[in-house]
Amino acid sequence: MMPRFTLTLTLQFPAARVFPSHKAMLPRATVAHWIKASLFADAELTVRFVDEEEGRMLNRTYRQKDYATNVLTFAYAESEEDPVAGDLILCCPVVEREAAEQGKPLAAHYAHLIVHGTLHAQGYDHEVESEAEEMESIETDIMKALGFSDPYVPLT
Repeated sequence: MMPRFTLTLTLQFPAARVFPSHKAMLPRATVAHWIKASLFADAELTVRFVDEEEGRMLNRTYRQKDYATNVLTFAYAESEEDPVAGDLILCCPVVEREAAEQGKPLAAHYAHLIVHGTLHAQGYDHEVESEAEEMESIETDIMKALGFSDPYVPLT
């Protein structure tokens, strides 16, 4: 049996006025389930679903990249001994566009990006190839355990 970790979760959906169908497909229990499947420690996370304007502003401010990206993770632990704490920011129009371009169900793409962001909040990274391979392998295992296909294999 897998260990169960405690999750304190805050969901914020300011983009709901523009993307009400996204909010409907992402109930708290579903998002919590995806995050809990990705946890290796107790965590306190906020997940915020934003529009393109806010996504671009955050990416520009904190990463100096002037475009909206699919997911941003702000991890607040300063050492491995600190509790897992962070914010995951998902940009609804970018996630929707990518899912369509990749021929993936929107829910599957959200699940993958939430798993991905949750791993970042726990210190995983993909800046160097060996770390990327490890992170992608963990993501693939989690996604399969959640009933989704490998997010790194193109759908045909």
